[in-house]
This record gives sequence, structure tokens and C-alpha cells, in this order.
Amino acid sequence: MDERTKMLISLGAATAANCIPCFEYLFEKSREVNLTDEEIQEAVDIAGKVKNGAQIAMKNFIGDIMGDSRQHQHPCEEASSSSCCG
Repeated sequence: MDERTKMLISLGAATAANCIPCFEYLFEKSREVNLTDEEIQEAVDIAGKVKNGAQIAMKNFIGDIMGDSRQHQHPCEEASSSSCCG
């Protein structure tokens, strides 16, 4: 795997983990592999969508154990380009 791809994955992971110090460090290092702001933003956006999906899954789980029949649709179940999977 090339260094640019590794860096994009790392930035996404830092975003999903809410690790500000990690993101700050990686953001500075990303300049060494010539990532553009647009590439970084895309990785951050994807991480946010995946994280949102995990939050929805947790809300559904909590609703299930509390007897709430409402279910929130997971973004990966949507057939659109705005879902976390495509």
C-alpha cells in the first residue's frame, strides 16, 4: 500500500475515533506525502458517514433493549451516493 493511501486511512481512523491529537499530527504529516485538502476532506467525510452509521446502529440497539419499535435507517441501507458505502 502506498504512503498516500495509508495516510488517508489514518486520517479517517483519527476522525472516526475523535482523536484530535492524532488528527493534528497526521494532518501535518499528510503534507509530506502531498495530500491535497480535497483528498483529506473526502477521507474525513467518509469517516463521518461510517461513524454516523455506527451511531444509528447503537441507537437501534438501545431502542431494541428498551422496547422501542422505532428503527432508524442505517445510511449503508440507502441506495444513494450519500450513503456511507457508496
